[in-house]
Amino acid sequence: MAIAIAANHPNYNGNQIPKVFSKKLLKKFYDATILAAISNTDYEGEIKKAGQELTIRTVPTILIKDYVKGQNLDFQLPNSDPVTMTIDYGKYWAFVLDTVDAAQMDIPAVDAWSLDASEQMKIAIEDSVFATLFTYAHAKNKGATAGVKRGAYNLGTTGTPFAATKSNILDLIVDMGSALDEQSVPQTGRWLALPPFLTGMLQKSDLKDATMMGDGTSALRNGRLGVISKFTIFDSNRQAMSLDGGVTCDEIVGGHPSALAFASQITESAVTDNPHGFGKLYKGLQVYGWKVLKPEALVTAHVSKG
Repeated sequence: MAIAIAANHPNYNGNQIPKVFSKKLLKKFYDATILAAISNTDYEGEIKKAGQELTIRTVPTILIKDYVKGQNLDFQLPNSDPVTMTIDYGKYWAFVLDTVDAAQMDIPAVDAWSLDASEQMKIAIEDSVFATLFTYAHAKNKGATAGVKRGAYNLGTTGTPFAATKSNILDLIVDMGSALDEQSVPQTGRWLALPPFLTGMLQKSDLKDATMMGDGTSALRNGRLGVISKFTIFDSNRQAMSLDGGVTCDEIVGGHPSALAFASQITESAVTDNPHGFGKLYKGLQVYGWKVLKPEALVTAHVSKG
């Protein structure tokens, strides 16, 4: 708000008195991205360009057979079909900075804008993966009768989502873990991505009792959710969402890093002269691909806010 000016006093504001701009750019808040932490990224260094195909060799299953003393052994010829992952996605950013603007700016605009592009790129790529990732979970790792052996776990289904509350959220997480247990998925390295409304429920649940988690400080006090039912819990805004009978539902996904292969590479980052004016053109291209290798190591729940 400008200072009031007495009658007949000259107003120098915007004329002899220049406007002053802060050199501190307003900080932006970026969504946390977790894709690198929950997937197998062993193939990243092999990417050269978009359209490239990566062949992933798989380990064959060695058969275990009954033995009778004196028998002739039946030797297996181990064989497994390789899996192909195509680098079939690409995203770019591009902006222009005029020479005059660059000369008159008193802040490192290009650095700030490039950093923002990098953060937005990570978010955009993760959005594209989580949009359909849940659809690749094994048929017995989802739905109202999940569990490959007993079908005893209700993880919600279209028309009847799991209505999560602070009283049953732990039950949901344990049941998702049990579905993976029945698939013999390794317990070490498991992950579960939860939206804020569910992590909030967790901190209002029985996790308030620190002794339940064998911790000296409760999750409500220290804000860390840590490991629950063998899952490392990630707070994420990236889940796919849908309307189910007018109710907003989240497609919660968890699993083991062996389930998902992901590879990404910045294939071009360049600064060139603007051919249509004065200044520079800044641009960057990132290509990526992903593939679910083990659907049995992926679990999903169709969840609404109860």
